[in-house]
Amino acid sequence: MDMSAQLKKNLISRIKDSKDINFLKALQTIFDSSEQALYQLNSEQENSISLGREQIRNGEFSSNTQVMSEMRQWLSKK
Repeated sequence: MDMSAQLKKNLISRIKDSKDINFLKALQTIFDSSEQALYQLNSEQENSISLGREQIRNGEFSSNTQVMSEMRQWLSKK
């Protein structure tokens, strides 16, 4: 087993066995902050997400079933 796998196994075991809520919360904070770095969005992406959320609030969206039906129709014409 490589070092990375062994370290993960050790950490998982220690987390499972821990009863210390403060320790677990601290780990959660570490994981959350590291995940945020993965999702750094530029202003255009943030604006697009905001627009999409606004459209959903206003009912301006199609159901998955409707989209799939339209795609099947479009593909059958090709």
